[in-house]
Amino acid sequence: MSDTHPLLKGKSSEALALYAAFLEAFKQEGATGEEPLKSMIAINGRGGHAAYVTQVGKNFVHAVFPFPRAFPDNLCFQKIAPVPGQQQVNHHFRMLSADDLNDEVRSFMRRALEPGE
Repeated sequence: MSDTHPLLKGKSSEALALYAAFLEAFKQEGATGEEPLKSMIAINGRGGHAAYVTQVGKNFVHAVFPFPRAFPDNLCFQKIAPVPGQQQVNHHFRMLSADDLNDEVRSFMRRALEPGE
C-alpha cells in the first residue's frame, strides 16, 4: 500500500518505517496483506481481519487486535476492552520502535491470524 491512505498520508519517514516494520512482522507470521478501510487499515489473515491499524502518529503505530476473549496476562497491550454488544475484546497495542515487535507481540499476531480467534 502506498502512503495514500489518510492514516499514512504526509507522515514522517520514521512513522512510515514503523508501519512498514509492523506490516512486515505480521506478514512473516502469516498475514496475507493489508486492506484500506475508511478510517483504518486492516491486516488480513486466513480467517479475515486479524488486526487494525487505527493510528499512525509522529513516532508510533497504534493497532487493535480483536479477540473473542481477553488475554490479560501480557506485557504488550496497553488497554483491553470488550466491545459492547459483541463477543469481541479489543487489545490495544502501541508500537514505538521496531524492537517492540518482540516474541510476545508476534505470538499474539500468530494467534490473531488463526481462524476463529
